[in-house]
Amino acid sequence: MTGKTLIYDGSFEGFLSCVFYVFEYKLADVTIQNEFVVQNELFSENETILTNKEKADRVWKGLKKKASTNSCTKIYYAFLSEQENVENVLLDYISYIFKNSTKVDTNFTQPSVLKTSQIAKNVSREKHRMEAFVRFRLTKDEIYFASISPDFNVLPLISKHFKRRYADQKWVIYDIVRHYGLFYDLKTVEIIDMEFPPDFDFSKTNEDYFAKEEFDFQKLWQNYFKSTNITERKNMKLHVRHVPKRYWKYLSEKQPDF
Repeated sequence: MTGKTLIYDGSFEGFLSCVFYVFEYKLADVTIQNEFVVQNELFSENETILTNKEKADRVWKGLKKKASTNSCTKIYYAFLSEQENVENVLLDYISYIFKNSTKVDTNFTQPSVLKTSQIAKNVSREKHRMEAFVRFRLTKDEIYFASISPDFNVLPLISKHFKRRYADQKWVIYDIVRHYGLFYDLKTVEIIDMEFPPDFDFSKTNEDYFAKEEFDFQKLWQNYFKSTNITERKNMKLHVRHVPKRYWKYLSEKQPDF
């Protein structure tokens, strides 16, 4: 018997539209795949599912009625992990929620419940690290700019934090892996696309783009960090545990001297 592969546009609403389609036609042998990572499967019929906000909202509202807030949060966080096959783990979890009359978010004997929880925990950890380690640099346009390259697609999760914390200044946080960013204009946060010069180096504070006072601030911060760092009490293993090396590129105090 031929199975079916549903292909969607990569958005959360697109994924939920696929879930609606699965329930509507009572599909059993089905796989959901992001159109950007489609892998042709033997004996599988492909069908592209267009994003339908109304249908997506119906699935999400139904989930909120049946499941705990914690379950819904985990589903969204896990989706943003972009891990291979995560859509099908979530489809199984969602199906399990709708089949049960009681809340099932702590039933870790069910594989998709456990897997979703594990993935969501990793995404949550990355979210908190981005909130802690992001460093803004002042551009010549008087906009504070930060670039990130997180393991997961956490920009949608950190938006509220930075809007609340930096409410009095314009800023951009740009994900250089996924090629999109957030722009806060003192009122709202918008999703933006940006084009950079071919020679643009995200790890460098280039004087062509960044304000002079930014260089002064970074030098001041580096000097402060050095003055408070007691060499005799240095514990690099502990330091790396709390601030993994892959985050150092965001930190002013870790950059080479000017």
